[in-house]
Amino acid sequence: MFTSVDDVSARLAETGYLAAPAVATTVFLADRLGKPLLVEGPAGVGKTELAKAVAQVAGARLVRLQCYEGVDESRALYEWNHAKQLLRISAGRDETWDETRTDIFSEEFLLPRPLLTAIRGDEPTVLLIDETDKADVEVEGLLLEVLSDFQVTVPELGTITASRRPFVVLTSNATRELSEALRRRCLFLHLGFPDEELERRIVRLKVPGLDTALTESVVRVVAALRAMDLRKVPSVAETIDWARTLLALGATTLDETVVRDSLGVILKHQDDILKAGAKLDLDAV
Repeated sequence: MFTSVDDVSARLAETGYLAAPAVATTVFLADRLGKPLLVEGPAGVGKTELAKAVAQVAGARLVRLQCYEGVDESRALYEWNHAKQLLRISAGRDETWDETRTDIFSEEFLLPRPLLTAIRGDEPTVLLIDETDKADVEVEGLLLEVLSDFQVTVPELGTITASRRPFVVLTSNATRELSEALRRRCLFLHLGFPDEELERRIVRLKVPGLDTALTESVVRVVAALRAMDLRKVPSVAETIDWARTLLALGATTLDETVVRDSLGVILKHQDDILKAGAKLDLDAV
C-alpha cells in the first residue's frame, strides 16, 4: 500500500491524520512485512482513527471487530443461521438426515462475522480488532490462528485460507496484559499523547476557525492538565472537542471564567474538575 515512510505520512495527512515519524515508520513496516500492528495507549489518542485512515488512503474495506467482555467465537468468527436451518429441516421431512445435513451446513446457512469476513475477502481489507484487551483471554487463542496463518477452520466446511491478507490493526488501552504469544505475532506501536507542536497542528487542522493565539493557549492548558494527578487526563479527542467548544462560545481568550465554565468538556470526573480549578494557574501557562 505504501512506497516509503514519507509516503505514509503524506497520504495519512491527506485524510486529516497527522502521524508522528515513529507512527508512519511502524505503519510502513507492518505493510511491507505483512505483520499485524498492535497499537497500545490511552483512550482518545487516535488508535482507532489510525486504522480508519489507513483504510481510507488504501481504498480498502474496513472490517471492525469491537471487543468486549463476553465476546466469543460466534460473534468474532462465524455462526450458523439456526432459524433458517430449522426451516430447511422442516421443509425436507421426506429426506434422510445425511441429505439434510449436507445442505444445512453449507454456505447458504453460514453467517460470517468480522474475522471470517476479512479472511475471505478478495479485495483490499483493513481488519480492525478494536480494544482487544477488553476481550476474554480465550479469544486470544482464536486470534492466534487467524493472525499466524491467516486461516480459519470451519469443521463442516474445512479450512479457509486468505487469498489476500488483510492489513490488521489491533488496539489496546492496556486495561489488562495481552499474552506474549499474541504480541510476538505483531509489530508494536505505543501511541501516547503528542508533543505540543504536533497537537497544535492537529487542532489547526481539525478546528481551522480557531485563531492561532487561542490554539496555543488550548494546547498549553491541556498539557498542564495532563501533568496533574487526575483520574482521567484529557485525550487528543477532548482537546479537539474543547477547541470546538471555545469556537462555538465565541471565546477570544482563555480566561478563568471561560475555563471554569467549559472544563466539563475535557475533564470527566468532578474531583478532577475541582482539582484542576484549584491548581491550574492560567498565568503560568
